[in-house]
Amino acid sequence: MADVDILVIGGGINGCGIARDAAGRGYSVLLAEMDDLASGTSSASTKLIHGGLRYLEHYEFRLVREALTEREVLWSMAPHIIWPLRFVLPHHAGLRPAWLLRLGLFLYDHLGGRKRLPATRTLDLRTDPTGKPLKAGFDKAFEYSDCWVQDARLVALNAMDAAARGATILTRTRVTKAARLTDHWLVTLTDTETGVARDVTARVVVNAAGPWIDEVLHSVTGVQQARHVRLVQGSHIVVPRLYDHDRAYIFQNADGRIIFAIPYEHDFTLIGTTDRDYAGDPAAVRASEEEIAYLLTAASEYFEKPVTAADVVWTYAGIRPLYNDGASKAQEATRDYVLKLAGGLGEPKLLNVFGGKITTYRRLAESALELLADAIGRRGAPWTKGARLPGGDIPTGGPGSYQARLIAVHPDMEPSLIERFVHTYGTRTEAILAGAAITADLGRDFGGGLTEAEIVHLVREEWARSADDILWRRTKLGLRVPKEAAPEIDAFIASLRSERQEDRRLHRRIR
Repeated sequence: MADVDILVIGGGINGCGIARDAAGRGYSVLLAEMDDLASGTSSASTKLIHGGLRYLEHYEFRLVREALTEREVLWSMAPHIIWPLRFVLPHHAGLRPAWLLRLGLFLYDHLGGRKRLPATRTLDLRTDPTGKPLKAGFDKAFEYSDCWVQDARLVALNAMDAAARGATILTRTRVTKAARLTDHWLVTLTDTETGVARDVTARVVVNAAGPWIDEVLHSVTGVQQARHVRLVQGSHIVVPRLYDHDRAYIFQNADGRIIFAIPYEHDFTLIGTTDRDYAGDPAAVRASEEEIAYLLTAASEYFEKPVTAADVVWTYAGIRPLYNDGASKAQEATRDYVLKLAGGLGEPKLLNVFGGKITTYRRLAESALELLADAIGRRGAPWTKGARLPGGDIPTGGPGSYQARLIAVHPDMEPSLIERFVHTYGTRTEAILAGAAITADLGRDFGGGLTEAEIVHLVREEWARSADDILWRRTKLGLRVPKEAAPEIDAFIASLRSERQEDRRLHRRIR
């Protein structure tokens, strides 16, 4: 008998989504991630839950319909980290004609069963506040709805819910070998910090390694087959806030591509993304000078005040592991997901997950579970639609009302801190604030409002093991915490982990 029913390789959004869905149906699940949760593609997105307006030009109607439907589903599941955002699309003379934009947005409004999000409207940029930051000459725009998401937190919440439902989540754990036996897999797991290896058995393996999916296929399982993944780099820049209103922009470029300019972390604007093929080590991806220059030039085509290299306070890049459909240009490659179940009659199966978007991860997981049910037997029915993620059980009135209530309960606490907590942890904010009357009760502040109490929560509940895990994935406080504080945060985390290990040794001795 195998140790687990399903072993998932990869702690990105697809791997964690599959683990959560499977655990909720009653399967025994183990997920192994070689680094931190969301340390690859899933923390390097444009942070949008969206249908993908530009995908309509490539006739990706199935994908767009599914993604549009998922916007409001995901919003209801995690209203603390997902919220509506209005996008302004200026009409640019000489590029896509206004009639084509209106047609695309008509489809966008009606293709996915929109219920709560506002419909498209036409703006006069000469009078609307969104026209003020733009160059003269942009007179008309179209405003439509999509949603914003804290992408890496969405991954962590799926992992937390999977664990709460019985899944084992192992970070810093690399799958170094996987071999088919008679009716199950023998998988070797190696702790990347200690080098200690151990074997586990699984009835089925899910390869959700993202950009490393072919590496897993070749070096781990020994499967020899053609490459199915096209690695496409997408880079972003962050600059100080460029305008005062709360709407985002989508800008057309002369090369047929688009970029976004999005309000980010209150004081910043996020600009991206690029699309270019990538051939190196996915772990080494960085925003290139060429990409940064491209984004600066593209944004400056629209904003009255040019955006310069001196404005850039942070850059990040990620690799999209797109299914290789033979598209001639990186930006034309399909964003749809493809699931392939490998294994002959009577052999344990390997499910490979190619491509996908963060918006459609939940539907991808449901499709994956249908294939796995055929391989190892059906358990349970689809259940994730409408099931809140941890912290997402916000009371009636929404995050704003809940935040106001917490501020009233903690009148001597910094309101801005409570606001950030609510939009990061939702109702789990109360556990972090428990017993604290003033901000100082949360312990040492390492900068930017990051306190000992928050770090303790992230280490004990969310698998955080380093300053990077906390500053750039569980939060984006890296934009505010001084760089010199990172070693001190690492030291504090090390002390917490040491205490926890000692507690476990003491517990074993007492038993």
